[in-house]
Amino acid sequence: MNIDDILFSYGEEDVPFKALSFPIFETTNFYFDSFDEMSKALRNGDYEFVYKRGSNPTTRLVERKLATLERCEDARLVSSGMSAISLSILHFLSSGDHVVCVDEAYSWAKKFFNYLSRKFDIKVSYVPPDAEKIVEAITKKTKLIYLESPTSMRMKVIDIRKVTETARELKIKTIIDNTWASPIFQKPKLLGVDVVVHSATKYISGHGDVMAGVIAGDSEDMKNIFVDEYKNIGPVLSPIEAWLILRGLRTLELRMKKHYENALVVSDFLMNHPKVLEVNYPMNPRSPQYELASSQMSGGSGLMSFRLRTDDVGKVKEFVESLKVFKMAVSWGSHENLVVPRVAYGDCPKEDVNLIRIHVGLGDPEKLVEDLDQALKKI
Repeated sequence: MNIDDILFSYGEEDVPFKALSFPIFETTNFYFDSFDEMSKALRNGDYEFVYKRGSNPTTRLVERKLATLERCEDARLVSSGMSAISLSILHFLSSGDHVVCVDEAYSWAKKFFNYLSRKFDIKVSYVPPDAEKIVEAITKKTKLIYLESPTSMRMKVIDIRKVTETARELKIKTIIDNTWASPIFQKPKLLGVDVVVHSATKYISGHGDVMAGVIAGDSEDMKNIFVDEYKNIGPVLSPIEAWLILRGLRTLELRMKKHYENALVVSDFLMNHPKVLEVNYPMNPRSPQYELASSQMSGGSGLMSFRLRTDDVGKVKEFVESLKVFKMAVSWGSHENLVVPRVAYGDCPKEDVNLIRIHVGLGDPEKLVEDLDQALKKI
């Protein structure tokens, strides 16, 4: 099935009243015409429409589309990207297990692992985003490998196939955060990953007005996560937000192509600028990681980072405050142009004082280049 079919029509064959826009089923409860119908639904339970904390027609449509986009058998929408991360991690771990986690993973994913380590005697090894080092960190107690590729601050790419080949041989589950590339540009399931998670707050919804997460994988894993973690913990996404994600999906492919096009222009400019020490954007052909990145992804997003040729916090501050088109904000993934200096966080290591992350939005890339240029001239 091609992307157009998935985004525009898949699952929408019987839209009520022949509406061109799929409706929002904003109801907490569903009724039954007979005892047998109710009993069947309650006994089956998994994806029957019984109660909003389980499944909803609007939400279910979007889940089916996302699963198909990711080449997975099933998917669940949850209330945030962090919900997607924590539910999938919880499902595969028990007390005494060992996890290998990329040390550049999303900070809250690592905080969750640290919480599990303190409370449930789960051992966690944080390793650099390198396939060989990840494999070397595996022990006899390893039950899970948690990946992020590209990583969300330095955009480092991992050889996913190399990791998953070993993991499958040893019957170790793998989870990957695929938010950076979106399902348009990277399909980790085809690279051997078991479970894919997203912050749907970002590219999948794409308009900066929804907070949501996605978990996608095989039917058995998804059914068990649904029963054991999702229904017990209850991180339900409202049908209204599911519908807003559906709206965003209609333009996902177009938006991702524009982000990529703009990011190439901006990364080229930064790579040529004398006041920039390095640029982290793996899908630029000039990147040292381009060969690996392009073997796993068909394009790039708008997220990149770079290092200023200075270690002076004052100059970093002056640079970001001089930007006019780029706004200081921590998230990313919609139309906006955003910037966050690593040093703004309290835990910034000394070597990252000059690290700047930007999100390249959907406007004219030349305006972004002009804005970056004028700010760089100030330092």
